[in-house]
Amino acid sequence: MRGRTIAITSVAVVVVAGAAGGGAWYLLHTRGTPQETAQRFAAAWTKGDMAAMKAELAAPPSGDFDAAYAELTKNLNATAVDVKLGQITANGDDKATAAYTATAALKNVGDWTYTGTIDLTVADRHWRVDWSPAAVHPSLTGANHLKLKTTWPNRAAVTDSGGTRIDGSDVGGSVQQLVGYLDKATQKDVKKLGPAYRTGQAIGRGGLQETFQKRLAGTPTTEVMAGEESLTTIEGTDGKAVATTLDLNVQQAAANAVRDMEKPTSLVAIRPSTGEILAVVNNQGGFNRALDGRYAPGSTFKTVTAAGLLAAGVNPADQVTCPKNANVGGLKIRNSDHAAYGTLSFLDSYAHSCNTTFAPLTKQHLSAKALYDTATALGFNQPLNIGVPATKASMPRATSDAELAAESFGQAKITASPLVMASVAAAIADGSWRPPTLVPNLKQKATEQALPDGVAEQLRAMMRAVVTKGTAQAAGLPDGTYGKTGTAEFGTGPELESHAWFHGFKGDLAFAVVVEGGGGGGKIAAPVAAQFLNGL
Repeated sequence: MRGRTIAITSVAVVVVAGAAGGGAWYLLHTRGTPQETAQRFAAAWTKGDMAAMKAELAAPPSGDFDAAYAELTKNLNATAVDVKLGQITANGDDKATAAYTATAALKNVGDWTYTGTIDLTVADRHWRVDWSPAAVHPSLTGANHLKLKTTWPNRAAVTDSGGTRIDGSDVGGSVQQLVGYLDKATQKDVKKLGPAYRTGQAIGRGGLQETFQKRLAGTPTTEVMAGEESLTTIEGTDGKAVATTLDLNVQQAAANAVRDMEKPTSLVAIRPSTGEILAVVNNQGGFNRALDGRYAPGSTFKTVTAAGLLAAGVNPADQVTCPKNANVGGLKIRNSDHAAYGTLSFLDSYAHSCNTTFAPLTKQHLSAKALYDTATALGFNQPLNIGVPATKASMPRATSDAELAAESFGQAKITASPLVMASVAAAIADGSWRPPTLVPNLKQKATEQALPDGVAEQLRAMMRAVVTKGTAQAAGLPDGTYGKTGTAEFGTGPELESHAWFHGFKGDLAFAVVVEGGGGGGKIAAPVAAQFLNGL
């Protein structure tokens, strides 16, 4: 009887032990831990690896899965989501919850940090993610959507160098051309700028308004919404003004000088000591010839050639000849109006703009590389970053003596804008070429370059002679003006038209004028410069 009792007791103990250890047996035969699964899922989410995330799910994903995470990446345009795992809480033997903190970097808005949870369950003896849309954000149900509600600050101003606003309708057309205007955003604009923007919203178009759109607009105060529920508010930042280097007094004098010209006329003024652009004017709207014009510079390029010749040892007092005609490498060369000056100084050949002097001297003293390098050091072939689009000047290296001869007086394939020719004059005035700019502190790809010793001083004397006794003598330029005229032929046929040029400086003010198809530089462009300087 005692033995039977013991046997029954033993059986009872075994049964109880089995009942108590059922969960342990289940757990022992389950692969991994909820911690490991949650860690893999969070790491994959941070990487944006949707395939790795789906591999952790308890059930095959539906289309809701991709759509739910697109709430962040598409609806809010999150460029990155960083997920940090928190505490894991067990909910019985086969359920758990992982807390997380997510930080979404929202384009144009800033970082949005929120907390949520990921449900976990055992499926097929593995810990898996028991997924629902709430895993993306606790407020998502699958029926609602995340969106941004934005309130923009007032747009900041574009100003001249003295702080006066120049982004209104009361400024001249040339200033408006530089500043740009406000326009309604298109879908293409929104795609480029980010989801904080909406179609139809006012954005900058053209000029400084477009270049500095984000700086001027600032960032909006933004609410992240789930349906009509506000989840958080991210405070915006005010826009920052864009101060230009424009001097409205100089700008007005330039505008007055070109206003009554019948042909397209442009003028650019620069401060030689800094490279700051003080004025940009075009007397006719549309194409910004002052910054984007591609004109043969004609004899204003002799300033560049003369810099190379002076550096090579030619002296302003050296005696040279200026015959009526010359031939270099088979290229027939003449002077404007078929002029001839016989024997004269190199200084006077520059003052009278003798092509028949400069072409042979260049072949004698300069290689194609030497002239190319001199031009590059004075702003040709250099990238321009002034704050608005501007075309760099082009001076290819000559491939023959004839091409080198043509380049010596600014023909062949050389092209330049008034902006670049003003910067050349500025370099002579200061002794160093500086990248021109319209907005201070813009990062430049081109670097300041000093002229060789003595070259600037000698060239100043030569440019002064152009005004006192040379091709600009009758232009009415004020005392203290230095310059060089240019008459640049273009087109084809027996009778070629010419662009009229004049570039120079007076004090800490350099400038260049071009009159498209205007004719002679001394007769047409130099008087425009005189009116400009006399109007200051």
